[in-house]
This record gives sequence, C-alpha cells and structure tokens, in this order.
Amino acid sequence: MTSAPAEPDAVPTLRHRLEDAATGALIWLALRLPYRSRVPAFGWFSRTVLGPLAMNRRVRENLLHVFPDLPRAEIRRICRSVADNFGRSFIELHSGPEFAARAATLPIEGSGLAALDDAHERGRPVILVSAHFGNYDAWRSGLTARGFRVGGLYMPMSNPLANRRYVSTIEGIARPLFPRGTDGMSDMIRFIRSGGMLGLLGDHYMAHGELIDFLGKPAWTATSAAKLALKYKALLVPLYATRNPDGLTFTIEVEDPIPHSDPLTMTRALNDSASARVRAEMGQWFWLHRRWKRTGAQETS
Repeated sequence: MTSAPAEPDAVPTLRHRLEDAATGALIWLALRLPYRSRVPAFGWFSRTVLGPLAMNRRVRENLLHVFPDLPRAEIRRICRSVADNFGRSFIELHSGPEFAARAATLPIEGSGLAALDDAHERGRPVILVSAHFGNYDAWRSGLTARGFRVGGLYMPMSNPLANRRYVSTIEGIARPLFPRGTDGMSDMIRFIRSGGMLGLLGDHYMAHGELIDFLGKPAWTATSAAKLALKYKALLVPLYATRNPDGLTFTIEVEDPIPHSDPLTMTRALNDSASARVRAEMGQWFWLHRRWKRTGAQETS
C-alpha cells in the first residue's frame, strides 16, 4: 500500500525491484491454489503476518483518533478484520478473470439501481463513488456484466513495477481505466461525455480538497466527483460491495443518486454515505490510509 503516485516513466530502483520480486513470488504461490482456498489463505497470511508487521499500528492510530474510547478487544478484532479483508481483496484483484467471473454472478441491489438502468438507457453519464471498503472492484465487475460501460479512475502506485502488474490485473476485471492526473484526464472526460459510468473512490486524503467531516472528524476531501457531476449533468451515485460472512461473495448495493446542489453539499452527502457504511462494518474499511493527515491530532502521523 503506497500513497505516492508513480511518475509516468519512472525508472525502477533496486528497492522497487526487490519489493516487486517478493510480492510477485507471494502472488505466484497463492495462484497455485484453487480460488476457494486461495482467498481465505491470503486473508490468513495478511492478518497473521502482514497485519502485525505493517498494518495494525496505523489501523489502531486511526481508530483511536475517531473512537478514542473504543475497547482494546474491539480494536484487536477490527485490526484482524481489516488485515483479513485487505489480504482477500489483494489476491482477488490479482486473480483477475476468475474474480471477475464470480463477481459477475452477484445480484445487484439498492434503491438507486433503477436510476442507473435509466441513465444507461438514455446515455446519461454517471459518476459512481465508493470507498476502500469490502472489495470495490466487485461492483465494477458486476455492473460491467450487467451491460453498463464502467470506467475506473485509479491512483498509480509509487513502485512502477507493482503498478504495471496492478493495472494489468484490474484491466482483466473491467475496462477502461484512467490514471489519476493529467495523463488520464482527457480520456476520462471523453468517456464521461460519451455517456459512460466513471467509478472512483472518494475516501482518499486530498491535500488541495475541502475540510469535510468523515466519521465525525474533519478530513481533507476532494470535491471533484461532485464537480464532474455538475459540469457534465451526470448522476452522482454512491455504491458499495460489502463482503459477506462466507468471505468470498459480496452484497452489491446502489444508493439513491445525490441531488445536484453545490460541490460542498454533495461531497458532504458522499462522506456521510461512506461513514455510515464504515460504522456498520468497521472491519471492511481500509483503516490503513492517512485519511486525517494535517487535521490536528494526526498532523504528524
């Protein structure tokens, strides 16, 4: 998990090569297993090895920032759940077509689904906004299987080798994809104007965004999704794929479109939607991000 975007033509360093070789070996080993064994196995590896080594500290910091009175036992449970969901999501994405084929069979529910069907029929663009919750590529694959044209906006990784593999695998799930930044902007705008559905994640820290509450704490948040919806007269629709208790399937839910008003009001509604999902399933959100950077208690985290 890296937050800094990769340069378009970045030259891999020795560290990049070593990290990528180690990750590639783990993925290769995991892919030797049948899918139904592979996903829980990587979840186990993530919660028992990667979690204690690299994840749990940040998860605890974020949890205590938002919920300072949370019992220690609950913090430990959430740490394990976050690491487990991260590991499962990671290997699902690197399972490409296998994951896509399974996600394509999942039912899609929610009060906003009819609005998506109508937009598709009329060729009206849609901005789909989710979060690092459950597995966000499950709904992208599910909507694509329904016949919708769903493009994805993604944040390039700082390791160019890892980024190359990541993009290759998620392209196997659904296309097209647009890198965040100037490189992908023109293609993304053309896609929206043509009546496509653009999927993005709205829970990143954004230094040049607006300070808007997320889980009851102010967080720097991009208002670009709302601005795109207003500029191109697109629907702005929150949606999520929540991992089911079996650990392998998901409940895909489409919420009602956010009414058009102004970017700040619309983005507040998106943050409120994501916050409600996180509160309902605390272990399914990636508490690994520096979401509340430069906001008081976590300014130096």
